[in-house]
Amino acid sequence: MQPARDPGRDIRDPGRDARDPGRDAPDPGRDAYASGAFGRPFAGTPSRPLAAALAAGTVLLDGGLSNQLEAQGCDLRDELWSARLLADGPEQIEQAHTAYVRAGAQVLITASYQASFEGFGRRGAGRAEAAALFARSVELARRAAASVARDVWVAASVGPYGAVMADGAEYRGRYGLSVRELERFHRPRIEALAAAGPDALALETVPDTDEAEALLRVAEGTGLPVWLSYTVARGETRAGQSLEEAFGLAAGYGRVVAVGVNCCDPAEADLAVRTAAAVTGKPVVVYPNSGEHWDAGGRGWTGGATFDPSRVRAWQAAGARLVGGCCRVGPDTIGELAAQLAAPSANHREGGREEPEPG
Repeated sequence: MQPARDPGRDIRDPGRDARDPGRDAPDPGRDAYASGAFGRPFAGTPSRPLAAALAAGTVLLDGGLSNQLEAQGCDLRDELWSARLLADGPEQIEQAHTAYVRAGAQVLITASYQASFEGFGRRGAGRAEAAALFARSVELARRAAASVARDVWVAASVGPYGAVMADGAEYRGRYGLSVRELERFHRPRIEALAAAGPDALALETVPDTDEAEALLRVAEGTGLPVWLSYTVARGETRAGQSLEEAFGLAAGYGRVVAVGVNCCDPAEADLAVRTAAAVTGKPVVVYPNSGEHWDAGGRGWTGGATFDPSRVRAWQAAGARLVGGCCRVGPDTIGELAAQLAAPSANHREGGREEPEPG
């Protein structure tokens, strides 16, 4: 991994690192993708909005994209992480998405979590080319969705500023930037993703309320449905704010279709789901990691996995309607979650309706 840059340098001029927008350097992965060598026709949009699906029952998310890419043999040792493959190996991203769809996932989260105009610019991509890579993240998920004959929604991932720093700062928050500066950073990437036509925006792994406020302000202007999910520890946001305060921010935003947590220990999710439901009255989104812990200094995962798919029933009872897994949760575990959701004891009545089985 390359060392993190000065956060203030790029935030105040997002276009500073961009090269000539007309530049179009050779790119074998991009050219293979454009040739249709491994593509399929795009799927149509789902038959109903994601909010309508959440009102009817529980919807199953995918799992961690990076661990599936690594399982496919991809090297992610780059500050762009999985977003590097948008340029260098788009077929690998489509393959990973397809693995989750075939495991039962009903929502695919794009490979744009760590993507930014600044990061692409440091690799020589002009703004036009970088915008095309953001769009490609949505296109690849759409292609994977076409591999099954059912509704699959595509959520464009908007990771936190800390993820783009590539030094684990998303697990700390409090970057020393104002809400306005964070808005300035996130606006170009959110607008680029929104222009690609996803079904929703996933404002995910958010460590503190300042960044949540910035993300919500920018996303509201896109007209797209969004969900907001924090990363939490010890019953608080990573920056130490109360969950009540954090979730309460979303209550006044009409475009927010779900609020909750991701990339946290599964044990942390129980309290968070209950709190999000009580504070906002909105459907809750929950997709923890495997229970292992990321060592930013050692660049690896430590500890053992504690993700138990049967926990989903308690999450449902507390208000969770958008469930899945994050880092180190693979297609096999998503398949187990699908089986849990399909089991008769997992179906329960809400306002006289029985939840549909996923898929």
